[in-house]
Amino acid sequence: MYIQTHTKRVGEKTYQSVLLVEGYRENGKVKHRTLANLSALAPEMIEEMKKIIKGAKALSLDELETQQGKSCGALIVIKEICKRLGISSALGNSANALLAIVMIMGRIITQGSRLHLAESFQQDQAIEEVLGIAKFDENQLYKSLIWLADNQSAIEKKLFKIRNKESIEEIFLYDVTSSYLEGQENELAEYGYNRDGKRGKKQLVIGLLTDKEGYPVSIEVFLGNTSDPKTVSSQLKKLKDLYGVKKVVFVGDRGMLKKAQISELLAHNDDKDFAWHYITAITKSQIETLIKKDVLQLGLFDNDLAEVEFDGVRYVFRRNPVQAHFIANNRASKIQKVLSFVDKSNNYLLLHPKANLDIALNNLLSYIKKLNLTDCFSISSSDRKISISLLDNDFSLDGCYVLKTDLASSILDKDTVHSRYKDLAKVESAFRTIKTSFEEIRPLFLRKQKQTRGHVFICMLSYMVLKYLSDHLNDLAFTRSFVIDTLDNISFLSFNFNGLFIKKLPSSLLAHQQLILDRLNIKLPSSL
Repeated sequence: MYIQTHTKRVGEKTYQSVLLVEGYRENGKVKHRTLANLSALAPEMIEEMKKIIKGAKALSLDELETQQGKSCGALIVIKEICKRLGISSALGNSANALLAIVMIMGRIITQGSRLHLAESFQQDQAIEEVLGIAKFDENQLYKSLIWLADNQSAIEKKLFKIRNKESIEEIFLYDVTSSYLEGQENELAEYGYNRDGKRGKKQLVIGLLTDKEGYPVSIEVFLGNTSDPKTVSSQLKKLKDLYGVKKVVFVGDRGMLKKAQISELLAHNDDKDFAWHYITAITKSQIETLIKKDVLQLGLFDNDLAEVEFDGVRYVFRRNPVQAHFIANNRASKIQKVLSFVDKSNNYLLLHPKANLDIALNNLLSYIKKLNLTDCFSISSSDRKISISLLDNDFSLDGCYVLKTDLASSILDKDTVHSRYKDLAKVESAFRTIKTSFEEIRPLFLRKQKQTRGHVFICMLSYMVLKYLSDHLNDLAFTRSFVIDTLDNISFLSFNFNGLFIKKLPSSLLAHQQLILDRLNIKLPSSL
């Protein structure tokens, strides 16, 4: 080990760097690595260290007092991925931007609250060494959430331009979900259509716009009673006014892109500089209407994709035999449950003369409604006995679905239209990750509108990092949790060198740790 001084002259200025260097052998060759930059130390301290070392081999690391350092592996990797994705550049270098990176790291590593990040997370993680943030508290994190909400549009715009340097002609996927809230005081909380199955809890509605690869472009929080179609307008406005997109294919499910939303989207084509199109699906009743009009024929539904064009709209359709089989089996199972329910009800009425027949009928009707079989049965009663019979329903559309688009086949063939619609699963995957499986956006314990928006935005940015990890490690069959835990187990060692603490990372890692880093093409520094 020895101290090495480098002097560099730039113009009239002279710059000097003082480094603590260690020599080592690798494959029989002598190499050197920097353990610490001592340039900030006082000259007398550097001279004292030179006296202690007394040459290159006066002291080895084995002779130094060591102690376990903080976790740093996951932080270093997340920081590097944020840089690659353009997140760091879009956020900037302010104190609030660095705290936003901390919250991204915290959401991925621990999913804890702001208080948890300010206390135990800060104590266990090498945040100061990796990001240069000496100390922060819970209130600073809440202020950073407000800063994120105030600057979200500008950050998203920068991020979009960074990720779309060559072209902004895109296919955009859009979907909506809801997330329940703990408590009643959140400023965005309202009762609405609850996808989480949490009765009696208010919620907020979240709209997520992604590119064709499934990477988020924008996320927006709406009042909890906002219907899905009403969220589309603001997303269209973002694409045109904020991102300057002139050519776009907007992909949304059948509950999202209805007549009004399609008309609004196509209205952008009044400007000759814009070319906006859509891909969506239609409902079962709309399919039946097209069959009645002879636009579609039931006999054309097959395992292979088919298409017809009518009134300027292309309809791409098929029958999924696996889905048809599933629907039929599921319906048969539900029908059997209803018949068993009737038998139990009749048996109860028989054994309990005072039991009310009308209550039994109402319970049966509620049960049938719950199973979504209201059109399947005819129900009657006599002599305190319920009679039920199956109606002769037409189930010929089981497994059938129809997509519609205004795109000409010369622009997008039917197979590609079908593939792009199936890509909506990427948005659904993002929501599952953001809401429940890893980042746990829910339940929320925030009250203020801006803090809530900032929190949801952090979850979107965190998902970008997680998707990058998944995309580059998908062939390793490692779970996200395993990857993060594996990286988080990498800690530095702290060497006490006469009062100077040198923070050094392990020179070799466990095999699976090194494999993950190699696949990500990330090399850890030798010291912090």
